[in-house]
Amino acid sequence: MRFKSGVRGIIFDMDNTLLSSRIDFAAMKGDVYKALLELGGLPEPVVLEEHTTATLIGLAKESGLADGPLTAIWTLVAEHELRGMEGAGLEPGAAEMLKRLHGRLPLTVVTNNAEPAAAAALEQTGIARYIDLLVGREGMDALKPSPSGFLSVLGRYPGIPAAEWVSLGDSWIDGKAAMGAGVPFVSYGSPAGAMEARGVRTAGRILHLDEWIPWLEKARLPQPDGRRSDSPE
Repeated sequence: MRFKSGVRGIIFDMDNTLLSSRIDFAAMKGDVYKALLELGGLPEPVVLEEHTTATLIGLAKESGLADGPLTAIWTLVAEHELRGMEGAGLEPGAAEMLKRLHGRLPLTVVTNNAEPAAAAALEQTGIARYIDLLVGREGMDALKPSPSGFLSVLGRYPGIPAAEWVSLGDSWIDGKAAMGAGVPFVSYGSPAGAMEARGVRTAGRILHLDEWIPWLEKARLPQPDGRRSDSPE
């Protein structure tokens, strides 16, 4: 079905969007940074505050870090993810929102986490039954902020143009990935202007998941030419 907003499919982030993640992302990024420095995987000192774990690993790959050392880095990341997913709960309103949307349009998740761990977390929290497609890092050529995972979703649903999807996420990397795939992006839980400060164009902003379905019912998606779907010719 299509909402008045024009949305025919949804791409969710997982951590801190559907799940209340316990992953210590700051500690994970710090550990990965130290490990990459020891491996000589970074071309020069970086401003850590300007990076995520994903962008640090992407930088190391671009600099030619071999697969063997990268495997050790991914093992380190997986250890942080597994610890953080133990006993993870849901964001308030997530289960009810997904239950109401299930069957009305494709509900998908794109996460930088390992797919088996992400699938287990969705199962343990009781929402896996509502998710039609999960794309973890094994299904991407590059992690978010790369659009690779989003393009994977679009490839699975060729009948729905990118402009008729919408993505919901809490991080600028979600927004950048959506933009790269041509998918409108709505920020969740972020301060006003935070996404725009990182160069992310947003189609909207919500602070609570109980605002999501009303947004879908009332909003108008931006068109490729920048107009809203209800704009006059």
